[in-house]
Amino acid sequence: MSHPQIKFGTDGWRAVIADDFTFANVRTAAEAIAAYVLANEDPAKGLCIGYDTRFGSKAFAHACAEVVSATGIPVLLANAITPTPALSFGVRERGAAGGIMITSSHNPPQWNGVKYKAWYGGSGKPSIMAAIESYLGKPVARPAQPAPIREVDFLPPYLKAIEGFADLDLIAKSGLKFCIDSMYGAGGTILSGIFTRLGVNHVQIRGNVDPLFPGINPEPIEPHIRALGEAVVANGCHAGFCTDGDADRIGATDEYGNFVDPHKIYSVLLSWVLRRKGWPGAVTRAFNTTRMLDRIAAKHGRELIEHGIGFKFVCDYMLEREIVMGGEESGGIGFQRHLPERDGLLNSLLLANVMAEEGKTLGQLVADLQAEYGEHQYGRIDLHIPDGVKNAAIARARALGAGDPVFAGMPVLRMETLDGVKFYLENPEAKVKPNAAETWLLLRASGTEPLLRIYTESCSKESVAMLLESAREFALGE
Repeated sequence: MSHPQIKFGTDGWRAVIADDFTFANVRTAAEAIAAYVLANEDPAKGLCIGYDTRFGSKAFAHACAEVVSATGIPVLLANAITPTPALSFGVRERGAAGGIMITSSHNPPQWNGVKYKAWYGGSGKPSIMAAIESYLGKPVARPAQPAPIREVDFLPPYLKAIEGFADLDLIAKSGLKFCIDSMYGAGGTILSGIFTRLGVNHVQIRGNVDPLFPGINPEPIEPHIRALGEAVVANGCHAGFCTDGDADRIGATDEYGNFVDPHKIYSVLLSWVLRRKGWPGAVTRAFNTTRMLDRIAAKHGRELIEHGIGFKFVCDYMLEREIVMGGEESGGIGFQRHLPERDGLLNSLLLANVMAEEGKTLGQLVADLQAEYGEHQYGRIDLHIPDGVKNAAIARARALGAGDPVFAGMPVLRMETLDGVKFYLENPEAKVKPNAAETWLLLRASGTEPLLRIYTESCSKESVAMLLESAREFALGE
């Protein structure tokens, strides 16, 4: 019996609530996860189950617990709303066979999802997700008695870990003021609670639970992050930190309320780690991520590994070799010495740590990077277009490589197709700017929806805007 409405991607399955995301389908997904654990892991180690602030998440988590327990696998069920990185940490810290997280991360409010976390405290490898999918709809033997379900609080050991990772005393003594935005998500009042205990001056917005995420998608990018920027300015803060719906991704604003994109966040953290900490290991970044990271890594003699788009690639490298940091364009940044997992709460603390240690605002830290490594400006647009138009645009982009290609009036220096179609362009503006960023543009088609994402990086905001508009016209065949 197949279940075409359930499709496990690299980080689980997501769907619209009451459409495909129903109790029946959630139970089917949970049973497939249980079947995988029974066949491939030590089921006696049990499964951890957590949930976020979305509509029905707690009830869906309880349904998963009942299904898993019925197959003879013990369950540790969160006793309250839990961030995804806290659930992942709980899986590894407790030596569990795996974990189920009910969340749809940054998706709009009508969505929910099921994430699977493997025993190592990170997203299941593609082979694991494919195996889970293969069990969908297949019967699972049930013992005479279900295994126990025990409610636990996953937060205390997780908080101890992230608080030990950052220098809280330094933050407390810094005199800095922060704004925290949980976007009505699972981050809740966690950071505010830490800062309150330390006596750190701060304000909080959108820390209450609201499954409707009024007026936004819980994604820490523009335009959803604008309320944070306004609150930072209104309250005289030195920076604002934002976490997404399940708190595994980070966004930020500087002291002027300007959006600080994840590329700059990653660059600030990486530069600090290599300069101040000297932690060993290579650096990884996704195909659509800033090349400022390449320059930072090169300055410190570190290998830079470029990989496909998605944190699963970061996780894979962290399981295979020594990696100091890995990250992706969407705000997912991880440290191997913490977890092979994204963690927006930890990264917020670390940004505060960097600011305290350097004695600078977030805007000043970004300006320092731009001065040292050259101006890097980034932009992205999402085109919701029919699959036919989307696929035709990718085909034309691939064909552009023949002859003497030119895009947006700029000669194409080279084309790469690791994950989408990426052009490196000869930008005349770069010739008159010191240490200018390389100019590149990437077109990437979604494999699951009628969506084409366009990314670009260049040496000025004007150049980025021009390239995005040119790419939009190209994609639409104008």
